[in-house]
Amino acid sequence: MRKKSVAVLDIRSSEITAAVGERGVNNTFIIKSKYTCAYDGYAEGELIDENSFINAVKDAVRSTASSAGGIKSFYVGVPGEFTKIVVDGKVMSFKSSKKVTRAECDYLAGMSAPQDTDEYQTIRHSCLYYVLSDKRKIIDPVGEVSDSLQGKFSFYRCKNSFINVLLKAFKGFKDITEINLIPTVYAEAVYLVEPEQRDEYAVLFDLGYISSSYSVICGNGLAYSESFSVGIGHIAVYLMTELEIPFDVAVAYLSLVNLNAKETLGSIEEYIYEGKTYKFSTVLLRDKIREGLDGICETIEVCRQSFTGKNLDGKTINITGEGVKSIRGTAEHLSNRLVKNVEIIAPKVPYYDKPHFSSLLSLLNTALDDAGSTHFFKK
Repeated sequence: MRKKSVAVLDIRSSEITAAVGERGVNNTFIIKSKYTCAYDGYAEGELIDENSFINAVKDAVRSTASSAGGIKSFYVGVPGEFTKIVVDGKVMSFKSSKKVTRAECDYLAGMSAPQDTDEYQTIRHSCLYYVLSDKRKIIDPVGEVSDSLQGKFSFYRCKNSFINVLLKAFKGFKDITEINLIPTVYAEAVYLVEPEQRDEYAVLFDLGYISSSYSVICGNGLAYSESFSVGIGHIAVYLMTELEIPFDVAVAYLSLVNLNAKETLGSIEEYIYEGKTYKFSTVLLRDKIREGLDGICETIEVCRQSFTGKNLDGKTINITGEGVKSIRGTAEHLSNRLVKNVEIIAPKVPYYDKPHFSSLLSLLNTALDDAGSTHFFKK
């Protein structure tokens, strides 16, 4: 594999995608190889079935490696369910005013870093902002003149249990000698949200299939992030239970119903599955789906109130993830229920400009920017 290419593994809550890509023109990507496979997923901070996960990782990596060739390292996205965010900072003083160096920024981050434990280890850090002696907040202080430097940092800590299972999955790939871990919530934040929006705090909600994440972004880091085991798949389960229909039929109805369509009494949605015809009132289906989405709204509101570092009342909720387009009208319903501006956000890349690809392209972007920096070695 050429040096300008990177291999990434995107672990979502219902499927895993491995891809090899490189930079194209105008910040686009050239995907040289890509493979996706389904698995049992994760919930409540645990893999539902470790063997299902290991087999899916092996299938995705093997298929991608055989297509691209020469892969020696992989960047793996760590889902929010296995990530813990710790925000901390320190202040250092100089004998006199001087130009701040990168080494001093790194030293300040090291002073602020939490200790690894049996349960978690830090896999990456980023800076929310720095403060100079003249009280200016700044994202990059290198070259600025100051007699002190204060830094506020995000430390992304990964569950050791997740790392251990991941290493088992990669154990059979002798040619792959290095694994770098990237917090997916961080990668999405810095890739999908524009810097000027991040500087003033921004909100990003990733609506997944089994798991979703709510994050507050500041500068080049996350000031807050919470993942919870609720997603579009749970709404399908709710439909299945309420209407006593097979799960596959419930999933199909999610894509058939448009929450924004004009209500028409007597309208029927029909679906044929395994030779049997299912018919339900369109109004009934919309009501049930809205009830499911209302549960997600409640969780978003709990997260919003849990973050006390900044008043977010007027902030737009940027929404992404595979769940966004699964039900037509999702963003509008969330906006009405939360009484907030909700905006769908996705990569600005032809063909991949869909929320479903947000995490994959975010990981590719971070990995390409990060080439040469190792955060975890395969043993």
